[in-house]
Amino acid sequence: MTAVLATLTAVVVMDGPAPRADAVARTAAPEALRITRFLGERHLPHMMKFQDTTVGGLSGIDRDPRTGTWYFISDDRWRYNPARFYTGRLDIDPGNGAFTGVEITGVTTLGRPDGSPYPAYGKPESADPETIRFDGRSGRLLWAHEGDRPDETHKDIPISDLFVRWSDRDGRYRGGLRIPRNLALTDSQRGPRRNFGFEGLTFTPRGIAAMVEGPRYEDGEPPTVEHGTLTRLTLWSRDGRPQAQYAYPVDRLPAAPVPAGGATDSGVSEILSTRDGRFLALERSWIEGVDYKVKLFEFDVRGATNVLFNDRLSGGARFRPVAKRLVADLGRYSTPTQNLEALAWGPRLRSGECTLVVGSDDNFDSRETTQFLAFAVRGC
Repeated sequence: MTAVLATLTAVVVMDGPAPRADAVARTAAPEALRITRFLGERHLPHMMKFQDTTVGGLSGIDRDPRTGTWYFISDDRWRYNPARFYTGRLDIDPGNGAFTGVEITGVTTLGRPDGSPYPAYGKPESADPETIRFDGRSGRLLWAHEGDRPDETHKDIPISDLFVRWSDRDGRYRGGLRIPRNLALTDSQRGPRRNFGFEGLTFTPRGIAAMVEGPRYEDGEPPTVEHGTLTRLTLWSRDGRPQAQYAYPVDRLPAAPVPAGGATDSGVSEILSTRDGRFLALERSWIEGVDYKVKLFEFDVRGATNVLFNDRLSGGARFRPVAKRLVADLGRYSTPTQNLEALAWGPRLRSGECTLVVGSDDNFDSRETTQFLAFAVRGC
């Protein structure tokens, strides 16, 4: 694989014909997003019970700004209960920003097109919900499934293609986006890797965006301490037609596993759009013997190459990835760092600051926790 860029404006080489560069011209740089205050953290009890369900695995969150209702999607694949989302409250004082509580108030099972629940892990058409967004225009929800497929260590897993689907607030299926062919899952070393499907989803000022967590087989190897990698951000129109794809450079691992050669899992666990069309990205790494490391980045697709029709991002012809900038190492705000996978805008404060909420997936593991971190930010 071509080494990840030494500078954000470098040109990368790839196989095949060079793609047409994105036509959006660069304009004056907007105010960079910055964290102005840490507002605190709150937790939910481990294996908390709510209306005959087990609360956990909360991998995506979002807020209805009109009602203040929060939505939390669980990535439980019927280990405990069918695919579902929760509703609730996060109490953030609009005056001083004090983050005082979190409460679950409802639960809804997600339905397939025929109205039935999604099957459990290891069965055809099983769903692995990883991210959710509330659409203020339609009042509906949009959520994404990471997909599943066989690989060298899970040879009997059936293919369950990744998707982005609409749902009513009562869980009823309301259609989905058209997934580009280069994101189709296979039973060979082509397309997205297992556990590297859609993790990030957001509405943009003009459409919808989603990011796969890590590199397709054709796009390079997963990160190591020696090199980073490239993953793909896909943009759609509001009616679900793919418009563009951009290469996003994921950092190299921040530390080596212990013992050497131990397991690692690193990539983009969530994205979020700003009002002017820039993006935030959570880069989350789990490293054996080290634990979790999570950083928040800001990035911009302006000036990047549209690689929607390029099958490879490793070796060959030329393209330009998105430019990114480190906002914060989130490990400095709470110890130990949790499995941060959720990112959403909270209420605007009277000071003019936005609030940004980051949430964790506890993996239903007693060594981890369901955590919410709240920040006041500017440049949003």
